[in-house]
Amino acid sequence: MSEESREHRPFAAEVKFLLAPSEADAIRAWARGKLPPDPHGAGENADYYRITSLYDDTAAQDVFFRRGSFGRSKYRVRRYADSEMVFLERKLRTKNLLTKRRTLVPIGDLALLESSPDSWPDDWPGKWFGHRLAARRLAPVCQVAYNRVARLANTACGFARLTMDENLQAWPTGRRKFQDGPSQPVLADKVILELKYRVGMPAVFKALVEEFGLRPAPVSKYRLSMAALGLAVVPASEESNACQAS
Repeated sequence: MSEESREHRPFAAEVKFLLAPSEADAIRAWARGKLPPDPHGAGENADYYRITSLYDDTAAQDVFFRRGSFGRSKYRVRRYADSEMVFLERKLRTKNLLTKRRTLVPIGDLALLESSPDSWPDDWPGKWFGHRLAARRLAPVCQVAYNRVARLANTACGFARLTMDENLQAWPTGRRKFQDGPSQPVLADKVILELKYRVGMPAVFKALVEEFGLRPAPVSKYRLSMAALGLAVVPASEESNACQAS
């Protein structure tokens, strides 16, 4: 993945769909035939990578229950494959814009987030992240990992992205440390399709939605993972939506 120390990634929209395996296979083949791969991808089709994230929440689970401003932002630490570098990320959603701010730091710097801000180096690029966590009283609650296929679309408004995530796994955690070992499957036999773009949906994405008769679904990997781990309960209306793909 990119080695930039700081990055802002604005998107006007992020639309998600929940797919059954056979439908996902067809859409994956469609995307590989029409869209170039993500430049950071690997594998036979140069579009695959493994993502692992540590998600934060408050003791009252304000992020999970989307209370107030906690419902518009998520803070997480993201790792690609077995990299020794990680991204400190804030994903912020407002009425008209979806933005992601992220800073690249060595994985060993995660220990700084568990120490007093007074011990942080003056030039540490992760200061903004640590201060936000402290101000919002956020702490790590779960680890989520999955396999991603990513393709790009070059539009008049810039690049758009198509991603397909599967083999979603979750672990409970209370530390800023990535773990292996037994995990909890989440959304077994389902694939999450996401279309990310600026301004309006690109024609190629409209064609995809129309050809496969896709219907958007409210899917949150974090919230479904917390529910699968028994750490929180997803409202029944959302749980039924997550089970509609067949």
